[in-house]
Amino acid sequence: QVQLVESGGGLVQPGGSLRLSCAASGNIFTINDMGWYRQAPGKQRELVATITRGDYTNLYASAKGRFTISRDNAKNLVYLQMNSLLPEDTAVYYCKAEILSGRWSPPRDYWGKGTLVTVSS
Repeated sequence: QVQLVESGGGLVQPGGSLRLSCAASGNIFTINDMGWYRQAPGKQRELVATITRGDYTNLYASAKGRFTISRDNAKNLVYLQMNSLLPEDTAVYYCKAEILSGRWSPPRDYWGKGTLVTVSS
């Protein structure tokens, strides 16, 4: 079994910062790409940022210039540093990871249950 658990969400004022974390645990041989998605109320889930095992990153949409994604391969962690937060960043943020449970296992996508970020004064 593999589990992803996000943390670090909460209430923050516009212009503030938050750092989200996602920890992967369980039967893990290696983790390939990791990423953050978000889903605002009444909207579809959207991609925020991705990072490869070799630390190649991509930021999408309004995350560019404000968010940073990073990871710690030794600890199976991925982070999302969010700065200059806006009310429209309010959403549930989900972590996703492509994980191999064994050397010869096919890669599978796993999702966390999400952490709520609310940006409001």
